[in-house]
Amino acid sequence: MAHRLRLLKTGAHDARFNMGLDEAVLEAVSAGTSEPTLRLYAWTPAAVSIGYFQGLKEEVDEAACADRGIDVVRRITGGGAVFHQKEITYSIVLPEGHALAPASILKSYELICGGVIAGLGHLGIESTFAPINDIVSGGKKVSGNAQTRKHHCLLQHGTVLLDVDVDLMFTLLRVPVEKAKGKLIEEVKARVTGLKDLLGRELPYAEAEEAMTAGFAEALDLELIFAQPTEAELARAAELGESRFGSAEWTGKR
Repeated sequence: MAHRLRLLKTGAHDARFNMGLDEAVLEAVSAGTSEPTLRLYAWTPAAVSIGYFQGLKEEVDEAACADRGIDVVRRITGGGAVFHQKEITYSIVLPEGHALAPASILKSYELICGGVIAGLGHLGIESTFAPINDIVSGGKKVSGNAQTRKHHCLLQHGTVLLDVDVDLMFTLLRVPVEKAKGKLIEEVKARVTGLKDLLGRELPYAEAEEAMTAGFAEALDLELIFAQPTEAELARAAELGESRFGSAEWTGKR
């Protein structure tokens, strides 16, 4: 029997809203006021998100981001710093005990990332899961994923790179040894790729969205019910965007 999930396609928003809505949906699913949810979205303007446990000043050149009008936000999930520009992002929120939320972190990553792998398959791209939380194609990373478990729910979100500008990324992110930056850039170029390079063409966001929707439905056996965020979720997202994700105290807490 298919698993019923609400599907939100919220398009492109700023980093505060995106992270605020992810948490607002988490709270709503936890409270039982919203169904388990799959959301697809994008970022405008471009943004850098850092993991919950990272140090802002160690990871991000805030002045360079400000000069380019690029948002900086701290996630509630762990993992490393991510530059969000040309990509599609998903988030999935499931209550504890749900069939798609196994207790094992690794098993849950592998299961949920199967939706991305199937979505890439709809675009003609072969990919595989690379533990603990990456997806690779042709030996190169094309998707990174992060997870948290709170309020008796699982929240996993991840990105699929439509295109990647490694040079720009490293003007925004700090590296441990500045003189090694050139070598690091070449290494990242060798191990990270976007769908543009894999397909040999620009991939419109709408086409990626359609493929990911189909991939998740197929791989996770979902009955997707298209919906809009509730008014309460939107209000809570705005509140969290202001009080937490737009707060210098939260962003710079480490």
